[in-house]
Amino acid sequence: MKRLEKWLTELDAIPAVAGDEERVAAYLREQLHDEVDEYQSDALGNQIFIRKGSDPDLKIMLCAHMDEIGFIVNYVDERGFIMFLPVGGHDSRMVINQVLEIHTEKGVVKGVTGAKPSHIVTAEEAKLAIPLSELYLDVGTSSRAETEGLGVMIGDFITFSREAQFLNGGKVFTGKAVDDRSGCAVMLEVMKRLAGKALTASVYAVGSVQEEVGMRGAGPAAFSIQPDVALAIDVALTGGTPKIEEKTIPLTLGGGPVILFYEWVTDNWAGSSVPKKLTRKLVQTAEKNQIPYQRGVYLNCVTDTYSISLAGKGTVAGCISVPSRYIHSATGLVHMDDLENAVQLIVAFIESFDQNW
Repeated sequence: MKRLEKWLTELDAIPAVAGDEERVAAYLREQLHDEVDEYQSDALGNQIFIRKGSDPDLKIMLCAHMDEIGFIVNYVDERGFIMFLPVGGHDSRMVINQVLEIHTEKGVVKGVTGAKPSHIVTAEEAKLAIPLSELYLDVGTSSRAETEGLGVMIGDFITFSREAQFLNGGKVFTGKAVDDRSGCAVMLEVMKRLAGKALTASVYAVGSVQEEVGMRGAGPAAFSIQPDVALAIDVALTGGTPKIEEKTIPLTLGGGPVILFYEWVTDNWAGSSVPKKLTRKLVQTAEKNQIPYQRGVYLNCVTDTYSISLAGKGTVAGCISVPSRYIHSATGLVHMDDLENAVQLIVAFIESFDQNW
């Protein structure tokens, strides 16, 4: 557990907005270079770590996305204020009153999100979330030249400025990028625990890019690997909090990893109905090994499972998720027991996997 805590804490601190995953990629390479038989990367920046099994024709793909949601600079006005656009899906209610970090070629530049003070907000405006288009970033300068002198340029990525922590010394972790550094930490620990074990299938652990802007990396990675089965490792919408009915989100923090059965985004027809063969095997593995688990069925959520399943000739693909509160905010929250049990479930699945699965 301590090692998992280390992975998660260090990974969450790394800035990696979709399209700028190089630092997380370097971290994964550093941690896994002694644990794998082969390493590859592709043109998009996907990181592929291979642990060979006794049957070279049998392949399992694990996939955790390295990127996080963030923002990108799109304009600096004459007074030095910075306008920005979202990278990935944001709830605009979560962005006001935040400290953000701009990652420039000269280093990090900090600023605060600004909008009208409440004293001059109209009664009608007060009822509404402030749209991102009306927010700006104040870096304490008074001119465009001064802001640009700090190194700020159009195209620079922006992240939330927040140090992760374990709440009150317990097992609940909160950070800016638990989606999906939780998955990266789980995948790292899985590969560490497989070291020295005799495996039938070869394991391809993929740190994928650009999941938050359309699951762009995982599909090409799966196309090159053509695995027999693939498991995305991500986070799952979690209830158990005030104002959320149990029937809306029945998953709970600390209740065990989530085995995905179905996900669907109604407005663009993206998603997955995971083949019964795979969900049955995952459930059997969890129950045989007395690993707690939950069943995931969602609308308006989608993971790398979708793009993996359609790659090449097609792949049997599913997902193991870590329950998370406050997804797509600066205060994502996960429970370490869920990460540990996700590791145990994936390791047990891999150890039992053969041609007769």
